[in-house]
Amino acid sequence: MSKRQRAKRKSRMTHLPPGSAPGTLIPAPEAVQSTIDVIAYGPDGFVERDLKDPAEIKSYIGKWPVVWVNVEGLGSPGVVKKIGDIFSIHHLALEDVLNVHERAKIERYNEDDVFMVMHMMELKDHLESEQLSVFSGKQFVVTFQEGPIDTLDPARERIRKGQGRIRQLGSDYLVYSIVDSVLDNYFPILEAYGELLDKLEDDIISNPSTEVVSNVHSVKRELLSLRRAVWPMRESINTLIRDMEVTFSEETRIHLRDCYDHAVRIIDFIETYRELAADLMDVYLSSLSNRMNEVMKVLTIITTLFVPPTLIAGIYGMNFNTEISRYNMPELNWFYGYPFALFLMFALTFAVVLLLWYKGWLGVLGKNNGTSKGES
Repeated sequence: MSKRQRAKRKSRMTHLPPGSAPGTLIPAPEAVQSTIDVIAYGPDGFVERDLKDPAEIKSYIGKWPVVWVNVEGLGSPGVVKKIGDIFSIHHLALEDVLNVHERAKIERYNEDDVFMVMHMMELKDHLESEQLSVFSGKQFVVTFQEGPIDTLDPARERIRKGQGRIRQLGSDYLVYSIVDSVLDNYFPILEAYGELLDKLEDDIISNPSTEVVSNVHSVKRELLSLRRAVWPMRESINTLIRDMEVTFSEETRIHLRDCYDHAVRIIDFIETYRELAADLMDVYLSSLSNRMNEVMKVLTIITTLFVPPTLIAGIYGMNFNTEISRYNMPELNWFYGYPFALFLMFALTFAVVLLLWYKGWLGVLGKNNGTSKGES
């Protein structure tokens, strides 16, 4: 990525008006209309449909071991409310679904139902983030996606192809698969940031510029967004492992431990890359200082070379009357006075060049052995 565009950060905070009743559903102004799809499955097969009316969901409940309802787009509060009524989702959880600035968290409203908030990431010209809300019960999972970013396809493919044990296990294992899909998508993003930081380091060393510095700041800001998304998610996964013995089976909690390890690895990568991004600023300042030193070195050498001619010209520019005394610059009346002055200028300049070369200050000897002859 040779040129990184700085994306305008839009405000994603959607606060309810002061005094609003708890559970009031007000979508964000930029939210898109909701669409519904359902995947119902069991050991003997699966069915996948796009639904027009939330009421159609009832025809799948109880007929399949697990029903996964996915809602994409949060611009239809009526649809969200109907789905909440079908699955008895707490009104405060539905409020958090539409408030897309929520911190990653996990809440439990009764013995069987669990509500989770996560963030799905996608890296294009810049890092984009969207909220994923997950509500799970004994035989169902409901997911609410903020927009088009979708990292849940690996879980869907396992259901469609019957890979692994996902069809043989319950809704708790589907929750694990969703969490695992979200976390796995962070790794290619971090890999892209690693390659970008390597390139920025090369650019800073070879051609430090304000554009490169701007890109470094963009990377630091986006890594901070990643950290804010993953850090509380790690704690949520730990809560699932530690405090959900009744809701989540022992086998599912063993798999969730692997998710916890992934979250820890992601955080380690993020912290490492944040430190690298901070170090790049030090590299930039050092590189800029080195370039300035090289410029000053060249200018100093040029100035030094012009000192002898300037000295000779200054002496010959003094206004002494040669008629008053024969010691007052007699060479002004000499036939070879001007050629002699030029020869003297070139001779002294050449002598200065030889001195600089002998000392190694021209860089010739310094590149060979790092020391000057005068110091050896």
